[in-house]
Amino acid sequence: MDSGITGGKIIEITDFEDPALDVYARLTEAQLLHIDEPGEGLFVAESPLVIGRALQAGYLPVSALVERRQLGSGEAQEVLKACGQLVPGFPIYTAAFDVLTRLTGFALTRGMLCAMRRRPLPPVQELCRDARRIAVLENVENPTNVGAIIRSAAALSMDAVLLTRGCSNPLYRRAARVSMGTVFQVPWTFFPKGCRWPQEGCALLQEMGFQTAAMALRDDAVALGDPQLRQAERLAIVLGAEGDGLLADTIARCDYTVRIPMSHGVDSLNVAAASAVAFWELGKG
Repeated sequence: MDSGITGGKIIEITDFEDPALDVYARLTEAQLLHIDEPGEGLFVAESPLVIGRALQAGYLPVSALVERRQLGSGEAQEVLKACGQLVPGFPIYTAAFDVLTRLTGFALTRGMLCAMRRRPLPPVQELCRDARRIAVLENVENPTNVGAIIRSAAALSMDAVLLTRGCSNPLYRRAARVSMGTVFQVPWTFFPKGCRWPQEGCALLQEMGFQTAAMALRDDAVALGDPQLRQAERLAIVLGAEGDGLLADTIARCDYTVRIPMSHGVDSLNVAAASAVAFWELGKG
């Protein structure tokens, strides 16, 4: 059925086993990443805001899954119209809220999901060519934390985000949603396969002219407001995994170890909260 939205085709869900719904109901994030190898894979964006920002960044939509009552909302219509303009006959799968919840296993944020094609990631050197302040994430596995860190990076003057191979992918549905779509606004990429971290990764940062600041709970750490940090022409702020923090080898290889002062007997902040404090202070340089 023609939706009245440019190029969009509404398809009422009658068969839960329809292979076209696998991307929303049965495939894991890892399977989506590898679904069309040697292609770049797919990801699922959630909510009109996130989907809209992905479209603005040039990501190509494949299909949408929309709660029936959301089809009439201006917010959803605007996004679906943009999808239809990019993909003639764009498929829009729809059903009632309870049906979609059973299908996907969770309640859709703002009643809308969109499967989209990934794009090749830029090389580290290209991403950082003109950057002065970057964030480096070491083995941050929780997609919620990755999304929150990238949102802070976008808001608080970071020019780019680099991730080690042990990090959750920023295009995972939860990471992109928590970031409020800023994963499509702040440049990011992974260190290349085969680049050993921290040995070769830290060396690469230094080759590009970055001084490195390891965020760690060390007695010999410099204060977050140390003038040397602000005066650094190019600075990479390195943040570690939830719980364990940065590897000892990473800390040893960085130019500075930096600690956020704590009070009331609290020893540390969650990595996402710590990133916001660090970006606010060190992004002023």
